[in-house]
Amino acid sequence: MLQRRRNRAAAGMQDYNFLARRAFEDLCDRVASITRDFDHAAILGGGPDVMRDLARSPAAEKIGWWTQSDLAENVAHQLGPRACVLDEERLPFADQSLDLILAPLGLHWANDLPGTLVQIRQALKPDGFFAGALFGGATLTEFRQCLMAAESELTGGAAARISPYAGTFDMAALLQRAGLALPVADIDRATVRYDNAFALMRDLRGMGETSVLADRPRKPATRRLFMRAAQIYGERFADSDGRIRATFEIVHFGGWAPHPDQPKPKRPGSATHRLADALGVAEISTGEKAGS
Repeated sequence: MLQRRRNRAAAGMQDYNFLARRAFEDLCDRVASITRDFDHAAILGGGPDVMRDLARSPAAEKIGWWTQSDLAENVAHQLGPRACVLDEERLPFADQSLDLILAPLGLHWANDLPGTLVQIRQALKPDGFFAGALFGGATLTEFRQCLMAAESELTGGAAARISPYAGTFDMAALLQRAGLALPVADIDRATVRYDNAFALMRDLRGMGETSVLADRPRKPATRRLFMRAAQIYGERFADSDGRIRATFEIVHFGGWAPHPDQPKPKRPGSATHRLADALGVAEISTGEKAGS
């Protein structure tokens, strides 16, 4: 279903790809800040124009050979001469063949995200770097609330119509579980304003980001449901000018393929300086009460 919807959106995707490009710009900044080069790189997803953005970034000077992929053939045709069609859950790369893997805004659709991360770690050379971005738990929270309220009001129940998303702490733990070293995760929250809920839905279709849940309702939603949801959206989440807000939470995460020369965490109790001294505050023992 995801492949079909991305193929359908491919012709106009460059007009709706602003969130993936925002996420990819952050990934490029992270690569540019690393004091080493990457001979072989793969970009998993991201859609049209991200490689053009890379060419304008300082990160481009650090990358030698690269390929970009997409699950959908129609999208891959727009990505350049070294593009390939692949499923991120079945990576075709040989073990320890890549120095860098970037995944801008696509892995939230993986059915087996832990398994995909393990494959990414296996494809990286020792001390290879991986960085990705996916939609986090607060994404489309306003739209989710309004759809549930409208459907509950009209039918007495509500179905899952928007996918669940991962959280920041989930990603750091998953990276570690996949065997990646020095895992980090942080959040970028973007608020996009629209004239109405139907303009938001048009953007989601253009991005190829409409729901593909396996247990989604098989009976098509009625126009009445969307009309009521749009009305509730305007009542609850509109600014003074009448435009509505949509939250997109982008979770950034990254880690390194293990290598003996990487920094190791300090043994608990091995600190030689007190945190209180560094912060310039009085130290309070856990057995004391503040102010005593």
